[in-house]
Amino acid sequence: MSAKLALQVTFGISVFGLAFSGVLSYQELFNGAKAACPSPGAPGTVFGYPACVYGFFMYLALAVTSGLGLVRAYRDSGAAKAG
Repeated sequence: MSAKLALQVTFGISVFGLAFSGVLSYQELFNGAKAACPSPGAPGTVFGYPACVYGFFMYLALAVTSGLGLVRAYRDSGAAKAG
């Protein structure tokens, strides 16, 4: 597996995870029956926020990192072909 293909697969998985955790985070934070997030220590939370919120930001970091890697890979392959 080439590095570019690995970055493409990683980017695809991270975009899917970003969408999935984003929908779950939205539902938990804005569509919930309660007005505020549960208190810290409540079951299913980490520091008062649902775990899907942290997953969203981890997938976001992965998408940005792999996206920047893909941009660099495409730029380097274009420069190699031109020069």
